[in-house]
Amino acid sequence: MARLSILLITLLAWLPLSAKAETYLLMAEEHGCLWCERWNEEIAHIYPKTAEGQTAPLKRYDLHSETPDVAFEKRVHFTPTFILVEDGQEVGRIEGYPGEDFFWGLLTMMFEQARIPIDQTG
Repeated sequence: MARLSILLITLLAWLPLSAKAETYLLMAEEHGCLWCERWNEEIAHIYPKTAEGQTAPLKRYDLHSETPDVAFEKRVHFTPTFILVEDGQEVGRIEGYPGEDFFWGLLTMMFEQARIPIDQTG
């Protein structure tokens, strides 16, 4: 029995860490969206370097293209719309871009409400 326990523990240690929930920030955008362009100028280059970006990497999709495989709470109507996704489920949303100063606070609130800890190790 002890050998079986050791074997089981060894096998579990080799399982991929991807068993962790897949979390990402989905940005709905469209051609000609001035607020999308503003977000791109002010935030896009910074986001992947932040703890939020490490915790929920950015994925983008065009509002007028094929809808991603996500269980949305409601249909996306505005761009940009930022959707926090965990295991294919929407767990938070920011509609529009409120400017750099407000974006980070709203993003933090979205993580907190979804009970997703922000990776501070990045």
